[in-house]
This record gives sequence, structure tokens and C-alpha cells, in this order.
Amino acid sequence: MDLKNFQIDAIAQLNDAMGKSGRDIVLKSPTGSGKTIILTTFMHDYMKANPNIVFVWLTPGKGELQEQSKSKMDKYCHGASTKNLADVMTSGFAAGDAVFINWQKLTMKGNVALKDSERTNFLEWVQKAFEAGLRFKVVIDESHENFTDKADEVISYFKTDKIVWASATPRDNPSAIMVNVTEEDVIAEGLIKKLIQINPDFPSGKKFKDKDEVEFLLEQALAKQQEVKAAFVAKGSKVNPLIVVQMPNNSDAQLAEVEAWLGKNGIDTATGTLAVWLANVKENLDDISENESKQKVVIIKQAIATGWDCPRAHILVKLRKNMDETFEIQTLGRIRRMPEACHYEDDTLDSCYLYTLDEKFTSEARQSLGGRALNATKLFLKPEHRGFKLTTEQRTMVTDTRDPLLALSAVVAYFVKKYKLDDDSSKNTKRLVAAHYDFSADIINQTVTGDATVLKDVFSDGALRQVSFSTVLDTHRHGQYFRHALGEVGSGCGMPYNDVRGIFSRLFGEKPDYDKKFVSLKPKELYAFAINNMHKLKEDFREAMSAELPSAVQASPIAEKEFHFPREWIFTFDASLSSQKVFAKNVYKDCLSSGRPRSTGEIKFERWCEKEHSVEWFYRNGDKGDEYFSIVYQDNAGKQKLFYPDYIVIIEGTTWIVEVKGNFNASGASENIDIYAPKKADALKAYCKKHHVCGGFVCYSEEDDELLIATDGFTENKTDPCWTILSDLI
Repeated sequence: MDLKNFQIDAIAQLNDAMGKSGRDIVLKSPTGSGKTIILTTFMHDYMKANPNIVFVWLTPGKGELQEQSKSKMDKYCHGASTKNLADVMTSGFAAGDAVFINWQKLTMKGNVALKDSERTNFLEWVQKAFEAGLRFKVVIDESHENFTDKADEVISYFKTDKIVWASATPRDNPSAIMVNVTEEDVIAEGLIKKLIQINPDFPSGKKFKDKDEVEFLLEQALAKQQEVKAAFVAKGSKVNPLIVVQMPNNSDAQLAEVEAWLGKNGIDTATGTLAVWLANVKENLDDISENESKQKVVIIKQAIATGWDCPRAHILVKLRKNMDETFEIQTLGRIRRMPEACHYEDDTLDSCYLYTLDEKFTSEARQSLGGRALNATKLFLKPEHRGFKLTTEQRTMVTDTRDPLLALSAVVAYFVKKYKLDDDSSKNTKRLVAAHYDFSADIINQTVTGDATVLKDVFSDGALRQVSFSTVLDTHRHGQYFRHALGEVGSGCGMPYNDVRGIFSRLFGEKPDYDKKFVSLKPKELYAFAINNMHKLKEDFREAMSAELPSAVQASPIAEKEFHFPREWIFTFDASLSSQKVFAKNVYKDCLSSGRPRSTGEIKFERWCEKEHSVEWFYRNGDKGDEYFSIVYQDNAGKQKLFYPDYIVIIEGTTWIVEVKGNFNASGASENIDIYAPKKADALKAYCKKHHVCGGFVCYSEEDDELLIATDGFTENKTDPCWTILSDLI
């Protein structure tokens, strides 16, 4: 097989990295780039040039990815000596071996594939290899998947000095040597599609009367499949483009709905045109990866099988059970391969297609496009601080939910204050519409459409165009959307579904009667109002619990106990930073200035503590758990909540309790995102008065390049007299 230019370059970089210091090498290579070909060719070439080497290839998951990879090395690397776990258990290791193992065969509890006695034999074969002068190098394939301490234990068996971590979305490792195959390089060689078309030609403003969103998406996908198939025929190609329908988890009813619709359109398992790849059901999967196979659709669940290779997969339909299922970048990669490893210079064939009503693409995409891994170490408390004590507060309320009557009063007061509502339903409707509440009788779907060349364009702001269309509401069909919407509102403010529904119906529905009702919507209108305004309702209900409102909430009893600094602390830090100074004034030994995660204000405050001569020592508090210092406060519905101030500081013999909040930016605007900050500040003030200590909220002002402190409450107005320059106060 002829290697592509970028593959040759990646192999050269891997060989070069093997000669450099450091254990870890990361190969970041897009799905469809021939990652397995790159790695196996590299391994084969390296072992030919370096005697007494054994490569161990480790894969995750319950599938047979290790066998797929072994087969590819047998096919493309002439004369390669490949083995699997069974081969090793029979004959051990030999120089030049490439051994492919699923690490869960060695680690999974209850896995009968390798009993304890056999595991011992495996380790004996490893020891014999060492005694024979063999050295192990390790490849971790799909390294983003399920890597645990047990998998790390397997690596330790081989005492390797080199590990190659390979993935399309690798975990961040700042200390590793990076070998990066770009999407642009792979596209240029014709191995993956030029464009990712998201919801192409979606109609804006369209209303559906006799179908729901699932039917609409399937119709769009099937029409596109027929269009792509016709384009292949016009090119003289027999490729049968495949639709991948991705179901959410726990969606049996929706699965039946999809299968029924496909059956009505001549696609079913009986004719072989439908394949199913679920945990407990696998049908018509034979030869599905072959370009001319007759399956038109394959149904999968939330995450497609790791390593699945089907280049004719052209179209992805991602369905949702609720309103905000997350989207995985790995799945999108499965439809990007070119079926004949070349471009056709036809946009219809050189594109892949995603149909979804997800409003956002999150999780793995964000992880793969940014972020930085942190190092961690255990620090120990200095002996001189073991005797320090302070009174910590804990909740005494039996339940962790809010009083529904107090919550109702808080929501009423908040809406009246924010939107100027009264007892006139007509005027209230106009005021809420002006505030961007939607009173449509239909469900309004918001999604995006457009094209992206590389994956980062899919997840960047402004790359895609917003479109909307409506579906006629059916209370039976859309009941789960209504329940989910109110469930989301409840999750944002800590209330169970039934309580939220009671408040929502009193304020916005025809029934039950309530003297402070804002508007009076009929059942269908009420359903649509909840679904269409889920995000705004969630935000407003949540803020109603924290806003400064006239409140009848009575202070609940709290529990107090003695607090001491934990003897040990798991300290996370960024080892890639050039500055790794030890903070002498921190209560823990060897605490570094590179502690992360930290906000800009926290970094500035810790450095201020270290340099300020009046500061004797400082302690960084945890943010959850009984072992850390906490203060109790209550929200507008009477729920007790715990506040964990960021720092305890001794300044000239006086104990200070300090919370650091978001910056005031260069324009003087607050970047604080904690809506409970004023209530926490009031609780801190009351605590300090009761226990005869000092305290305050600190913010960094970019405009002044100063740390500011407020000891008598909290406001997001930097010019308020409550704010003082920290150094002037101390």
C-alpha cells in the first residue's frame, strides 16, 4: 500500500520522538486518517532497525478492536510478527513481536478470559522476556477511552520507557511530545470528506401538522441518501451510501417509532436494508462496511463502537430523547471517511451530512479543542498549623429541597420586580413578550445549518446559521418534552418536578386558581410555553432563589463543630508553567505558585499573601466536603446551602476569611457569575460578627491593577463605597 505524504511525515516524527527524552508521545490523528496504518508501519520499521524490541498495543472497550488492528498489520506490513493474548499465553514474547491486547482482558473484575492463575502466567512470560533481554514499547490506542488506574497497572507490567498515546481526541498532556496530523492534511490527500454539512437546506419557519421532529429528520436523511446514491451512479460508482441513526440511551419507545417509520419506507431487517447495532441486538451487520452492501440504514445507540470503520457511512441522524443530549465528536468522525479513498470533485459526494435538532455541540468536542491537563501531588500540613481551629457551620435541615410555598412567593416577587407584572393578564403577556418570552402555540425548534471544512468550525461561534421551524403541539406526543422542560427548570433551582409544575401552573395556567396569576394559558398553550421558554424559565426561577427580595424566610438552626486544617491535601498544579516557586507562607509544605485551577483574582491574591509582610500564613480551602471550612446561608425559598470561602489568612495575628470573586474588567464591569454572592457576603458578615473574626470579598480590578476588598456586603458596582483597595485596608 502506498502511504500518503502526511502518513510518511507522521511516521518520521514518531521515529524521531522515540530518540528524545521523556516517556510520553501523543499521536493526534483524525478519524479516517489511517491512524492504525501509521502506527503499525512505524512499529514495523522501528523493530527492524532496533533489535530486541517488543511492541505491546493496548486497546479499550468490550469489542475486538485489538483484532482489527492486528489484522491490518498482518495485511499491510509484510513479514510482521503479530500476536494476541492467547498467543502470548502459549509461547510468550519474542524479539520483533507486535502484541495486540485488550487491557480489560487483564483487568476487568469477573472477566473469565484471564483467571488469576493465568494472569500470573502472563506476568511470568513478561519476566521471561526481561530475562531474555527484550525491551517493551507500548501503544495505547483510542487513548481517550476509559483509561483507569487498572489500565495504568497493565502498563506498569512492561516497565517501558516509551508510550505512544493515539486518538482523534487525545487527553491533554503538556509534558508529551506531540505528533499532530491535521484535518487539512488528510482532506488534501482525499481520505476524508471536504465538508461537514449540518442540517443542509433546513426550512426556516416551516410548520409540521402530521409529523414530528423524528419523522422530519429521517425524511431529510433518506432524501439525501437517494441524492448521494444518484451522484455515485452518475460517477459510475456502485457505492451505496449508509445512513447512521444514533439513538439516545433509554429510548426504547423512540426506537420502535424509528423502526416503524423506516419499515413504511421499505427499509427493514427482513429485506436486509436495515442493520441494528445495539448492546443486546445485532442484526444484518455482515459486510456492512463493504461499499456495495445493501444496508441503507444502521441504528446505533449513544456511542458508536470504538474503531468502527465503514467508509460508505455518509449521513448521521442524531436523535434526542429530551432537549439537550450531548454530541460526541468521535461519532461525527465515523461519517467522514471517503469510501474509495479519493475525492470526486463533486460537493454532493465530497461532503458528509449531519441532521440533528440539538441546540449545541458540547462535551468531547470542547475537550478535544482546548483545555489543559493538570499534575497532582499530595501535600502535608506543616506541624505548626495543626493546632489552628475555627468554628465551621453545617446544615441541619433534613431535606435538601426548597419549601414550595416560599419558592412560589420568591418567583412571584422576582417576576413582579423584573418584568413589572401585575394582575392584568393582557399587559403581562405584552411585557413578557417584550422580554423575549415566546407565546407561540406551536413548538419552535431552534437549530443550525451550514457547512464546515474542519471540526473546529462546527464548534466555533458564527460558523453556522441559526434556523427555526415549528411543529404543531400534541400533548400526548410532546408530553415528555413538557416534563423535561419543567424538570430542567427544577434542576436549575433545586426543586422537584411536581413542585415546579405546581408553581408553573399557578402562575401561567388556567388552573388552579391563584390570586397572583400572571397569565392564564390553556393546556396546549401551557405545554408550548414551557417547552419554548425552557432556558428563560430555568434562568428566571434560578435567579428568583438568589435575588435580593422582600422575604419572609426565617433563619433555620445550624450545626457547628470545630474545624482543623486537613493533614493532607491533593494539590493540582500546572507543571508546564515556567514559574514553580514554593509559597513559604502556605500552611502546606512545598505548595507551588503554579496551583491550578485558579482564577486571575485567586492567583493575584495568593501572590499578594506571599509578598505582603503583614500576612503570617494563608490556607486555600476546598469547595465541598465536611473536612473543609463552610458557612451556612439560605436562599429565598428557605433552603440551607453551604458556602466554602476560598481562603483563611492570618494578618498581624487576626484571622481573616476571604472569598475571591470574578474580576472587574478593563471597563470596570463585573465578571462575577455567582448569583448567590450577595447572600454569601451577608452570611460571611454575620459569621465574622458572631465569631469575632474579620472577612470580606476580594476582586481583582484590571482597570486599576489592584485587588479590591468589600467587608460590608457585595455589589457588582466597582464605584460603590463598599470596595476598598486591599493594601490600603490592611
